Amino acid sequence: MKVVSSLSMFLKPISLLTITFLTTSLFVCFFSRQTRVPSNTGGLMARSFLLWLHGLGDSGPANEPIRTFFSSPQFRNTVWSFPSAPSTPVTCNHGAVMPSWFDIYEIPITAESPKDESGLLKAVQNVHAMIDKEVAAGTNPENIFVCGFSQGGALTLASVLFYPKTLGGGAVFSGWVPFNSSVIDKITPEAKKTPILWSHGMADRTVLFEAGQAGPPFLQQAGMTCEFKIWATH
Repeated sequence: MKVVSSLSMFLKPISLLTITFLTTSLFVCFFSRQTRVPSNTGGLMARSFLLWLHGLGDSGPANEPIRTFFSSPQFRNTVWSFPSAPSTPVTCNHGAVMPSWFDIYEIPITAESPKDESGLLKAVQNVHAMIDKEVAAGTNPENIFVCGFSQGGALTLASVLFYPKTLGGGAVFSGWVPFNSSVIDKITPEAKKTPILWSHGMADRTVLFEAGQAGPPFLQQAGMTCEFKIWATH
């Protein structure tokens, strides 16, 4: 069984992510544009919540260093959360048990890859519970952002689209559309107002560029806005 070789394609070094963040102000600008500042705070940034969802085989704590690169004033009152996926058998790695938000059937992932919609929906429920807890703590839903890389990016998309309220935004890094177009009718008018930032590298050999490229047309069909950034990686 070539479990290690398949998994290693998903475990991209965190340094690649931080370099991506450091070489562009795109995410900071996106965050700044979307965060609401209450009129009674004298211009101070309101409390915001940023939920980061890792990729297959990774963990939340391993991604925590990401936040050290976001020291600008926009993130001064931001609460970060880095949850870890449960460990479950993953089909694309011959049933090996590893952290995974839902099952993945094949690598590389294409726009037509089979989808584990039932497992995805269970993961979405868990994400929504985290968001609901933050809302109950007093955070405005429009100051809540869900971000994710690879499998976490796919879960980010689903979590934002199926949440019943408008959120501050969703950021999908090297993700894909993890469900069929039939779900469009289930997206509420409030969810359609949530803006999406999508970034994907053209040389991605794990989640092929075609899988990421299918995202913006899907969102446009659903009546949503999406800012798509292409990385000409080598």
